Parts: sequence; C-alpha cells; structure tokens
Amino acid sequence: MFDFAWSELALIGAVALVVIGPKDLPRVMKNVAFWVRKARSIAREFQNSLEDMVRDAELDDVKRDLDAATRFNFDEEMSRTIDPHGELKQSLSLPDATTPPAELPKPAEPSPPGQDLAEAGQAVLPPDQPREPDAEPPPLDRSTPS
Repeated sequence: MFDFAWSELALIGAVALVVIGPKDLPRVMKNVAFWVRKARSIAREFQNSLEDMVRDAELDDVKRDLDAATRFNFDEEMSRTIDPHGELKQSLSLPDATTPPAELPKPAEPSPPGQDLAEAGQAVLPPDQPREPDAEPPPLDRSTPS
C-alpha cells in the first residue's frame, strides 16, 4: 500500500528524534506500532469479509445451477423432443367418452345349410362347364406305355 524506502524511513526517524526527543520516542514508537497493528487487523478482517461475500455469491450461483439440474424432467424433455405438437400422444390415447362409438356391422342372415356348399362347388367349376351331380370321374389309365 505505502511504499517507503530506507532513506525515507531514516529521514522520518531523524525528524521524530529531534521533534519528540529521545526520552519519549520509545513510548511514541510503541503507540505507533499498536495503531499500525490495529489498522492491519481491520484491513485483514475487511478483506476476509469481502472474500466471504464473493464465495457466498459463487455458492449461490452453483446452488442455482444445481437446482436447475435437479429439476430436469427426463420424460417431459423426451416427449417434447419426440412429439412437440402432441400428435402421437393424441393418436395413441383412448377415444373421448363424449363421442359415440362407431356402430358395429350387423351379421349377415344365415343361409340354409346346404346352399353354402353348393355355391362353393359352383365357384370352383369353370363357367362354361355345367355341373353334373351324378357324374363319375373317368377311370385312370394304368396301362404302361409301350
């Protein structure tokens, strides 16, 4: 803070010896040392309190950052990233109770028991060949070719 060279201190000491006198000089030097010590301790306390305030401010910033990190909701962030407009969630959700359900198709009237089989047989035959109900298939030729 104050920068004194040896020559300046010697000049101050010589002036103090002439002005104060050799008899009272030790008592004055003791008082001066006491007040210098007191001023240094006050300056040290002030500097420590400033450092504590800076440290508390930094801790508050760290605490704020930590609180922001712990408030992170992974599910919300993922849904906001994947489905920002909510279209997927809406398509996968259950239908609203306010809208009436769609009507189910009514079953067809049952047909007589033999009619379905007859129609099935007609569908297999080509359209140009009439169906012969009592016709037997031709016998297989089991002769060996010569």
